[in-house]
Amino acid sequence: MNPFVFSCICPHGGEIIPELQGTNPKRMAITRESLSRLGKEMEGAKPDVLIVLTPHGTRINGQFSISGSERMVGTVEENEASFTMGKLVDRDLAQSIAEIAIEAGIPVGTINFGTSAGPFSCLPLDWGAIVPLRFMPNVPIVVITPSRDLSFGKHVEFGKAIRDTVQKSSKRIGLIASCDWSHAHDEKGPYGFDPAAKKLDEEVVELIKDNQLEKMANFDADFIEAAKPDGIWQTLILAGAISPEERQVGYLSYEAPTYFGLICAAIR
Repeated sequence: MNPFVFSCICPHGGEIIPELQGTNPKRMAITRESLSRLGKEMEGAKPDVLIVLTPHGTRINGQFSISGSERMVGTVEENEASFTMGKLVDRDLAQSIAEIAIEAGIPVGTINFGTSAGPFSCLPLDWGAIVPLRFMPNVPIVVITPSRDLSFGKHVEFGKAIRDTVQKSSKRIGLIASCDWSHAHDEKGPYGFDPAAKKLDEEVVELIKDNQLEKMANFDADFIEAAKPDGIWQTLILAGAISPEERQVGYLSYEAPTYFGLICAAIR
């Protein structure tokens, strides 16, 4: 049985946040609407806590990084506007995930900053978490950042450790895999243009529609490097946390209005 009340794959482009859409609100309108739908569905699932998998949080080389501070605060700036968010961290759940992962031989680190508790125990909340959380219910969080030094297999194993933790918890827990996809769609973008970007995104969309998330681990390393996605690692953790027979995938949308791809999907 799927232990999560609701899960989803969400992008994190800053302009998706309504307050940051600027003078061209149509640019990410499809994704903004899809994220609103996912947020409403998560709200209806009534989670007590949300686990967010983000590629842009505090990284530990060779270990999965788990937020262990009392709270997290961050700001996203886009189109001469800013959006700030603060969240409480479910420290008990974070510690439980770490303990079960360590027992399974998975390298993890629980991170904090400043003081062991109190107002100075505060880590930065990155845009990979802030953007999807803008649309989600206001509950405590646990933020997890993968390490690309670790194999795809370890990411799936870590997902299973998260699953084991959630199954032992009495809390209602939601899971968000925050993923942008290929970053080489536009020659004027920071990573230039590569035809691999369109091809990889098309293949990812089909794998999501077909509920074959695990097959992203089969992408060739050169293909990944050319296309420059940042969503594979978080998706593989989600795949480990929810087995294929337990996943009902609801594909919502794809667009690449700038240099990177945006996908929204529900995992029910």
